[in-house]
Amino acid sequence: MKSFITLLIIFLTLSALADEPMLRETPYVYVKSSIGKGKPHFVEVGSESCHSCQIMGKLLYKVKKRYPNYNIAFVNVKKERQAAFDLKIRMIPTQLIFDQEGKEVYRHVGVLATDDLLALFKTYKFDEQ
Repeated sequence: MKSFITLLIIFLTLSALADEPMLRETPYVYVKSSIGKGKPHFVEVGSESCHSCQIMGKLLYKVKKRYPNYNIAFVNVKKERQAAFDLKIRMIPTQLIFDQEGKEVYRHVGVLATDDLLALFKTYKFDEQ
């Protein structure tokens, strides 16, 4: 009985997550022109068909909804291959943070935990925009 309840809870949780929207794609040309304009930028590089990218996309959607003034962008490298080349992407998902001057100050490959992601926004002063 315990295993049935545990499986039911897991199923319901995954079903709830499946319905959540992902962060919308931002054209790379716009992202590139926005970086280095006095505010930090978080760039999620991935693809909508990649499972780990979907997890990050849903998490970033929630963060963007909660903190709409944060500069968060999703670049779909399946559609914009030049972006992968320009940003030196080897694997997806990759998260990049650029400081106010446009210098890359952080790079991570894989899925970030919610607490780690929020700590990055604090560390790189997204809330001081």
